Amino acid sequence: MRGIPVDVRKSAVLLIAAVALAGCDGTEQAEPRAREGSPQAKSPSAKASAPTPTPTPTHRTLKPGAKGADVEDLQRRLKELHYDPGKVDGKYGPSTQMAVWAFQAVNRLKQKSTLGKSFWTALEAPKEPRPMAKKRERNRVDVDLKRQYLVLYKAGKPRLISHISSGSGEYYCAKDRGATVPRCRYATTGTGDFRTGRRFTGWETSPLGRLYNPIYFNGGIAFHGALDVPRYPASHGCVRMPMHVAEYFPGLLGTDVPVHVRRPR
Repeated sequence: MRGIPVDVRKSAVLLIAAVALAGCDGTEQAEPRAREGSPQAKSPSAKASAPTPTPTPTHRTLKPGAKGADVEDLQRRLKELHYDPGKVDGKYGPSTQMAVWAFQAVNRLKQKSTLGKSFWTALEAPKEPRPMAKKRERNRVDVDLKRQYLVLYKAGKPRLISHISSGSGEYYCAKDRGATVPRCRYATTGTGDFRTGRRFTGWETSPLGRLYNPIYFNGGIAFHGALDVPRYPASHGCVRMPMHVAEYFPGLLGTDVPVHVRRPR
């Protein structure tokens, strides 16, 4: 039997060596040469381009009556921050609007019902409500008459922040309980430090109207639910709050709890 020619054996050895060397570069196969006129592959030492940042989700401008996922986002975020927009239902109704007013008041934003970019930005980086008094009891209520909101604190932290409507400042005359002649005065909510006292469950009829779940803290001045809680002071002196908040407010606020009422700058 004839042996394999020497030249053929040499060629086979060289081919095996070439294949072995090709397997050491860490790639499955060598990249083909770039075609003439095509961009050349970047050098390994070239810096990789920075990844494109993920854009921040944007929200559309909302007006009362709006519906949809943006409204649900708004309602959930307000609840996270201890405001109460009512049921998370994706509907921008009166309850959500009053929670928005409270948020705007705390964050020193112009109170308006149309929500644009500045509002959404503030919602992502909200401010804490400012204490009304130097003495900061762990369980208390702070009332800001200038900006028309209250904060109920439990264990030193805000548990509820709500829109309110306090005394209008108008002059009026009415008979007090048991009085035979009317008494005239200005509809003001006095500032000072008080404590919660008498309360009534349900609708209570007073000489000045009906109060829902009232909790008195300064004589005849009370926190109570009302059907009308506008953006401005409109009461005879009491602190009106939204009806859906007044439903559970007495369960959060006990008797003999400090109440600080101020009109800060």
